Amino acid sequence: MTKLLAISARLFIAVSLLFIFNINFIFAETQFEKGLKATAEGTGHAEMAGLKDKTPAELIGQAVNGVLAFLGVIFLMLMIYGGYLWMTAAGNEQQVEKAKGVIKDAVIGLIVVLAAYGITYTIYNFLPN
Repeated sequence: MTKLLAISARLFIAVSLLFIFNINFIFAETQFEKGLKATAEGTGHAEMAGLKDKTPAELIGQAVNGVLAFLGVIFLMLMIYGGYLWMTAAGNEQQVEKAKGVIKDAVIGLIVVLAAYGITYTIYNFLPN
């Protein structure tokens, strides 16, 4: 059963990485945005459409959001793993303590990630545009 859980966790992480760290999604324009940008520039309304090139700060912000999203996925997986350990403990106190430790560590990690996000968001808002 633990082998199946390990395989499922690895598959879940791999699929999450495909969606979260898709470089084309983070840094490139979609085909729709390219067509919209060309049309707006052709009519002289590129600034009104909000279709300016992304600044390095915006790119870094998107990358930070991707990393934080991935850490959220890891938190969810740790909570599920801790709950699984606790539910399958069957009275084994060592396994219950291990499950409590996993859940406690996951919550502490979530607090650290949320604090990092808060600090990043605050610093980004104080930077000049």
